[in-house]
Amino acid sequence: MNTLQKISRETVAKKGLDKFAVGDTVRAEVLIVEGGKERLQSITGTVIARNGSGIAESLTIRRISYGQGVEHVLPLQSPRVAKISVTRRGRVRRSKLYYIRRQQGKAARVKELR
Repeated sequence: MNTLQKISRETVAKKGLDKFAVGDTVRAEVLIVEGGKERLQSITGTVIARNGSGIAESLTIRRISYGQGVEHVLPLQSPRVAKISVTRRGRVRRSKLYYIRRQQGKAARVKELR
């Protein structure tokens, strides 16, 4: 058993994370340190991928900012990620939504789960 498996067994899952899946629109509260000050910054976007498992799990959030696509890769168990909440459930048929990178406008939307 390697070190990562030992740590993940001992570590309890993080609180404050909603259940979410690929295709959901989420708001992640990330702790930003600037100089000696700390603040929370929210990142809202569509989850296009979830990678890894256990303590090494991460998610990729994509949004359009000023006409430019921006992606954030966040480790789920990081102390920098304060909270993740789901704002909209998406209905998708794939586990990775990398094809959205090539699409623009209405074609890049994800249908809402009803």
